[in-house]
Amino acid sequence: MTKIAAEPMAALRARTSYKWQTYPADVLPLFVAEMDYPLAEPVQQAMISRVLASDTGYIAGPEPVAAAFTGYAGRTWEWFVEPADVRTTTDVSVAIVECLRQTVPVDGSVVITPPVYPPFYDLPPEADASVVEVPLLLTGAGWKLNLPELERAFARGADALLLCSPHNPLGLVHSDESLRAVADLSAKYGVAVISDEIHAPLTYGPGSFTPYLSVSDNAREYGICVTAASKAWNIAGTKCALMVAQSDRTRLQLDSMPEEVSARTSILGLHGTAAAYNDGGPWLGDVMDALAANRGLLGELLAARLPGVIYRPPAAGYLAWLDFRGLGWEDPAAVALERARVALEPGARFGRQGSGFARLNFACSPDVLAEAVARLAAAAAAT
Repeated sequence: MTKIAAEPMAALRARTSYKWQTYPADVLPLFVAEMDYPLAEPVQQAMISRVLASDTGYIAGPEPVAAAFTGYAGRTWEWFVEPADVRTTTDVSVAIVECLRQTVPVDGSVVITPPVYPPFYDLPPEADASVVEVPLLLTGAGWKLNLPELERAFARGADALLLCSPHNPLGLVHSDESLRAVADLSAKYGVAVISDEIHAPLTYGPGSFTPYLSVSDNAREYGICVTAASKAWNIAGTKCALMVAQSDRTRLQLDSMPEEVSARTSILGLHGTAAAYNDGGPWLGDVMDALAANRGLLGELLAARLPGVIYRPPAAGYLAWLDFRGLGWEDPAAVALERARVALEPGARFGRQGSGFARLNFACSPDVLAEAVARLAAAAAAT
């Protein structure tokens, strides 16, 4: 029995966030990556205390959250970071763009590995760079990085790799061996690696995630980690993300950013994020128990009601990448919305490889998850 439960539907529908305002009340919103659980009390209180103190001005610097993150990284992953190596900005997408501006020349190129988080297609052009696609490989053992093709892209002149680690939408946790190989290729060809590790606290099983910068000197020389507490503690709207550098080269890149990149960090997000890393562990542990239960429940429900849908349980996160091609649904999200009143994230947004797929968010109540699968099964039976 898990110790945390999703909030009642009436409370959820009173939220003003994108998840709960996009569709009519008859739609179950399982698309965007927002969780339905109440916030961790330490995180709530940290932000409330700042409001009560009328402390809602500009941040004085990253120190509170830098110290909190380095402590969390050491405890959780045995990754030891100096607080002075941490910078802040508004969110991970902004962090990626600003890091690319420092590491990629105008008209340079950035490698992405689809199927991947849709903004990865848009962030390099925002930094005046083009996108090079090196799709992941699907093997009998699951998905993995295509290292030979990555090397070919690097050798042809790519300037940076935008690494999704853990990988959204697959919940793929890259192996230490793969990360070291990426770092070696990065050093061989002088390619920057921007590692988006926003889903890292959401891995199932202790010790299963390895921070990219921890794998080798080569990783630290050319790599920058971008991350936030926003996914794990459900505080995306509070606007605080981190950038971590552990070499002279990458520290200089962070220090070369305009002052405004850091100044735009929310002071409420900074203190909420610090509280998450310092005191949010017990809450996150309860959430992971609830997510693990739902991860298993989804597999059971699909096997019983929609056996034609292929589901590989994610190793991290609360997003399920579902293959509807066996049902003949070319655009499953459109079918799910129209016929089942269930909102899923369209697979094609993640790249050409997503045709026939959809992403489902299972960070909800078991009842909502069961209802969603029942609706999808009824739609499938009616076709």
